[in-house]
Amino acid sequence: MKSFCVFLFLCAVTVSTVLASEFHLEGDYLIGGLFDIHYGDTSSQSDRPEGIDCASHTFVPTSYRRFQLMRFAVEEINNSTTLLPNVTLGYEIFDHCTVSQNFPEILDLISVNGSVFPWGELQRDLSKYSKVMAVVGPFSSSETWTIAPLFMMDLIPLVSYGAASSDFSEKVKFPSFLRTVHSNKVIIDVIVSIILHFKWRWVAFLNSDDDFGNNGLELFISRIKDTDICLAYKTKLNGQKKHSRIFKDIEAQGVKIIIVFAVDIRAEALVQSAIQLNVTNKVWIAGDTWSLNENLLKMKDIRNIGTVLGVSQSVMTIPGFSEFIYSSKYQSYSETEEETKFCNQVCNCSSLSPEELNSLDPSFSFAVYSATYAVAHALHNVLQCGVGKCSGNTTVFPHRVLAELKKSDFVLLNHSISFDRDGDPQFGSYSIVFWNKSGDVQDVGFYSFHPSVHSFINDSSIEWHTDGEVPTSLCSPECPVGYAKHQDGIHECCFSCEICPEGSYINTTEDPHNCISCSKMEWSVEGSTSCNLRTIEFIPFTDGLAISIMFGACALVVITAFISVLFTINYNTPVVRSAGGPMCFLILGCLSLCSVSVFFYFDKPTFSFCILRYFPFILLYTLCIACFVVRSFQIVCIFKISAKFPDIQSWWTKYHGQWLIITVIFFIQGFLLTFGFLFNPPQQYNETQWYPDKIILSCEINLKTYSGSFVFLLFLCSLCFIFSYMGKDLPKNYNEAKAITFCLMLLIATWVLFLTEYMLYRGVSIISHNAVALLSSLYSFLMWYFLPKCYIIIFQPQKNTPQYFQGLIQSYTKTISQ
Repeated sequence: MKSFCVFLFLCAVTVSTVLASEFHLEGDYLIGGLFDIHYGDTSSQSDRPEGIDCASHTFVPTSYRRFQLMRFAVEEINNSTTLLPNVTLGYEIFDHCTVSQNFPEILDLISVNGSVFPWGELQRDLSKYSKVMAVVGPFSSSETWTIAPLFMMDLIPLVSYGAASSDFSEKVKFPSFLRTVHSNKVIIDVIVSIILHFKWRWVAFLNSDDDFGNNGLELFISRIKDTDICLAYKTKLNGQKKHSRIFKDIEAQGVKIIIVFAVDIRAEALVQSAIQLNVTNKVWIAGDTWSLNENLLKMKDIRNIGTVLGVSQSVMTIPGFSEFIYSSKYQSYSETEEETKFCNQVCNCSSLSPEELNSLDPSFSFAVYSATYAVAHALHNVLQCGVGKCSGNTTVFPHRVLAELKKSDFVLLNHSISFDRDGDPQFGSYSIVFWNKSGDVQDVGFYSFHPSVHSFINDSSIEWHTDGEVPTSLCSPECPVGYAKHQDGIHECCFSCEICPEGSYINTTEDPHNCISCSKMEWSVEGSTSCNLRTIEFIPFTDGLAISIMFGACALVVITAFISVLFTINYNTPVVRSAGGPMCFLILGCLSLCSVSVFFYFDKPTFSFCILRYFPFILLYTLCIACFVVRSFQIVCIFKISAKFPDIQSWWTKYHGQWLIITVIFFIQGFLLTFGFLFNPPQQYNETQWYPDKIILSCEINLKTYSGSFVFLLFLCSLCFIFSYMGKDLPKNYNEAKAITFCLMLLIATWVLFLTEYMLYRGVSIISHNAVALLSSLYSFLMWYFLPKCYIIIFQPQKNTPQYFQGLIQSYTKTISQ
């Protein structure tokens, strides 16, 4: 099949009869080189493709120095007896001064005998391969974006010494791209580590409006997401927005830290404007493109702008390069238009002396040097070179050079050169530099990442513009200890401070924005950073007051037993019969059993303790009150109702009304209590509200659930009080009603006092006081109802006769009949 080709007639080709151009060197194998020796501003738009004469644009001395480094590396390789022995390496270098107007030389590099073949043609015809085996360059990310596809389609290795955009790590898009500088991701990591080291939180990011700068901004925003750093201001340096406006905006935001992530020309213009506009008291963080810029270092009043820190590639002396510069400058090269091999291979830089060239910014020097050597080592492996010779039967294709490049593993100036799977270097480190007052760049730290990340900054070596103190850059000052941050606006760095209340704390390492509540077992004072364990308190059995109360309960049982025996012996006497007869024993039994509940008020409460604390007392005390209700009713009935309503008296006696009423009351209260205990039994309760540093262990009873029981008991007490009060004018020596009334008044006074105290005080002693109130309720009936009767039986037996009682009744009957 007839092959299709396109011939290039872009520039005149004239073979030189004098010494070869600096841009071209004949050899057995050629490698390409792309260096932006001149800077061409291509901001103006054109309606048709145009070439460019780079030599007519701004000369960039640092790029020319890098250009010479590639030439030196090739010469050094050609002079080596171990690397590519008996093989001469040639080069074809171009001045790549623009992003979009340097295609003639690119097409020349990928051409085959002056022709550019359609995509796929070289793959079908293996006898055809591009002019160069690999290309070193270009420098910028934007330039690489433009030309990379032309090299990628035929897998021609493109080894850049300056394109740092992280996008080039995507091997699907850039399969034959490698680089000897680290991506922007690493540089941004270094910059962020500096900011975090000095605890700066409020920063501005200024980037050049190109692929390099925009990628850096994107990575910076992504990197600071999980940090305390806030991006207060960002803008692109593209010549359209005036520098004065940029600095006004930065000043309005109160930003003290300015990160300039831009190509050196944009950064240089910005810093010059800062000097002219008298921008002072700022900290400038320079990217590796301009951190060693000699022009700015020597500029007058550069110290007025503040403190300049920067990230730079570690400066490395390349042996023999200085001598090469001197020898090279004294050679005569053909650079006239008639003797030039191709366009943009003219420098016009003879005015630059060797001394000036050697003193220029050395950034990216080792990157160029290692890129050239990496290509040479790959070619060495493809040619299967041994000691003193290489295989002459091997056809070298760019894709084979690429395969060996990816496997690179050699030592160069004590550095192990290799690439990862994305084509990024696995060698090198960055220096953290400071522009001192002497006009020199001073190393103050480093950042290494192979085999692991390690960084260091010597703070004492930095001379801050703030009289030795590290400058601060905060939207809001840090909150005092124990305060939570409440964000104001869209930036997390802008906040107000609010102290954490009692019972909460702030953990600034985990969440500086919210106060964390302490658990129920913990406590804290206002403005705490941690919680303390609460002191657990309850009344033990060994407590002095508890022992006294339990002794009182035991004494009550003994007294009731004594009274029961005494009443049994004197059962048929008028005093015992008037006190209630058999009902007395029921009351005394209830009082004794009620006292058992007292013992469950002490020690650590459990579920069973809480049940036994309330259930026996409420049920049996209700039964006790029921007996007194019936007894007080009987007294009133005998002395007041029987005479007027004899039928009621007859019915009451015939059907044993007193026992019927007591039984009904007992079952009603029993039902109400059982219902409550089944659905919501008393539970152990930790009192934490009254004392922040203590937990009072107690039992809780739900008032709503047991409201029926309490109301019923209160109703019985009220009824008993009414009946007993009705009998207040009964005979003096036969006044059971007065005794019951007095007991009820003591009962009411006891529980009013306790409830008042309970409303005001919830300390651990309230448990003991509750037990005292319970015991007092029992003693009120025992002491004021039963003991007076015991006194009569023992000490006044003459009053315990039927005749005496009958006389009192007759006397009272005559009185009320009159």
